[in-house]
Amino acid sequence: MTALLDDATFDVASTTNDSTPDATAAPAVTFADLGLPHALVTALTRSGITSPFPIQVETIPDALAGHDLLGRGSTGSGKTLAFGLPLLTRIAPFPAQPKHPRGLILVPTRELAMQVSDALEPLGRSLGLHFKTVVGGTSMPQQIYALQRGVDVLVATPGRLADLIRQGACFLSDVEVIVLDEADQMADMGFLPEVTALLELCSPAAQTLLFSATLDGDVDTLVREHMHDPIRHELEPATSPVDTMEHHVLIVNREDKAVVATEIARREGRTIMFVRSQLGAERVAGNIADRGVNARALHGGMSQNARTKTMGDFKQGKIDVLVATDVAARGIHVDDISLVVHVDPPEDPKAYLHRAGRTARAGATGRVVTIVLRNQRKGLQRLHQIAGVTATEHEVAPGSDILAEITGSRTAREARQSD
Repeated sequence: MTALLDDATFDVASTTNDSTPDATAAPAVTFADLGLPHALVTALTRSGITSPFPIQVETIPDALAGHDLLGRGSTGSGKTLAFGLPLLTRIAPFPAQPKHPRGLILVPTRELAMQVSDALEPLGRSLGLHFKTVVGGTSMPQQIYALQRGVDVLVATPGRLADLIRQGACFLSDVEVIVLDEADQMADMGFLPEVTALLELCSPAAQTLLFSATLDGDVDTLVREHMHDPIRHELEPATSPVDTMEHHVLIVNREDKAVVATEIARREGRTIMFVRSQLGAERVAGNIADRGVNARALHGGMSQNARTKTMGDFKQGKIDVLVATDVAARGIHVDDISLVVHVDPPEDPKAYLHRAGRTARAGATGRVVTIVLRNQRKGLQRLHQIAGVTATEHEVAPGSDILAEITGSRTAREARQSD
């Protein structure tokens, strides 16, 4: 599939749950109806979370009953609470012993770990539970100290947790509930051997809740080898785009590509642009920034501190345009992104859908545009067909009305006049 598209040259050197449920949720169902304890329901209400999302209605009762679960839901569908609330409920009665957590949540990236912790830790406090997030790029001595004092719920990336176990700072034999969040992304990033090794350190009786965009390939192997008669909750096709998402293809001349990308970057609102390489991210972000747009790159070659600062600035609105590679973008969970731009077309349908999933979150609307040269058009059409995407094609040039209509693009003069 990598060969679907010719390489293009750019020639210029989250909370997880909203207070309003999805329209498809049964309005009569409350969190109390799902069997959650009163203290947890009260904490949810205080946080402004009053009605469950469909994925929560479907999965929480089965999880509370102790079944292994396979869940699939779109970004913003509420899956963090779908696995988090049962985990908190099931481990709440008994405190953890030093170095022996009782709940384990494995995630692929530091950014996702922080998002999960931010969503669940305040709720866990209502049940007297202690959290710790253990990820790379942070103080290991502090993590060891916390584990020695006793941690009920451990949110971890596989690599750092494996390091702590090798040092004798953590043991998984008392873990009662295991969550594998975004398992397909852990597979894509090469973490499954570590994940498998970690699962083998847990009790065979531990409950496993796995959430993934796809349930095939390496993820299917993980399911068959480490889960017990799991109940599947597939609320949508694995390759189905969100209904509230529009897809457009912008066909440009090679000499116009850089200018078109810059004009799109001048739009109002937060924008994510995707490129294929770390060098491309730095180059595109630098050239856009040189033209007066507050843009910054995000890629795996940056230090963890630099990535964290960039993501924090983007979430706080200090950065208007984020230029990201696919690996770095897996940790992006930011609401209110109305436009995703493929400056470089993705290599395969799965990458397209992962990129596109940064917009149209939790029922919001969003647009996804792909900038292509004419010789890339047919390859992108095949990719869209496999991904189940229907996209509208447009011939565009710098300053064109159709470009502005689709993306909100602005020329340099238009940007100066509006500022």
